Amino acid sequence: MMNILLVEDDIDLATTIVDYLDIESIQCDHASNGLMGLNLVENNHYQMIILDVNMPKMDGLTLCNTLREQGMDIPILMLTARDSLENKLQGFEAGSDDYLVKPFAMQELVARVQVLANRRSGQAKRIVLGDLAIDLTQKIALVKQTQLKLSPIAFKLLAVLVRAAPQTLSRQQIMQLVWGDEQPDSNSLKVHIYHLRKQLEGATTNVQLATVASAGFAIKQQNKGNT
Repeated sequence: MMNILLVEDDIDLATTIVDYLDIESIQCDHASNGLMGLNLVENNHYQMIILDVNMPKMDGLTLCNTLREQGMDIPILMLTARDSLENKLQGFEAGSDDYLVKPFAMQELVARVQVLANRRSGQAKRIVLGDLAIDLTQKIALVKQTQLKLSPIAFKLLAVLVRAAPQTLSRQQIMQLVWGDEQPDSNSLKVHIYHLRKQLEGATTNVQLATVASAGFAIKQQNKGNT
């Protein structure tokens, strides 16, 4: 069953949403303010978040921005009574993935939830794996606060692999995600993988760039017992 979080201070609306989602076989936890919502996100796994903008203790924009600063890539759908372009842009700048203006049809809410829950957000500003931290705003990668020396392509390659971690990405998937439709020859990927691996090894990080035979490449965090 899909598991999501609703952060909404209007108890009547929240009850209606939770009950309707339950009919659609969607498990929905509820928080009545932003701080409660932040606590639930930090202690549970959710496939997406429905987030009201105007709330006590911590508003939706602040909560959304906080989650993105922490590197969380959970898809976020903003709910608000404000329908101006400026308000929508504020939501997207804070890191939301979608926007729904009140009042709305429950069928539309369910449709958007189902779409968002099946993907990861591209709005996260920071990604962390082990002692490796990637700042997507400044486009830098740090190991124990020491910056890796990466070309723009190497940085993008690292970000792509860390987002997918620990999943293995094929060479074709990596080429598409890094270069798009204008792809260089396959030797370019080999060269960038080589230099990226050397950077990680030189930084003595607990994150390893592994070659998976006949499959592709994967970034993985090493267990404490591994050398």
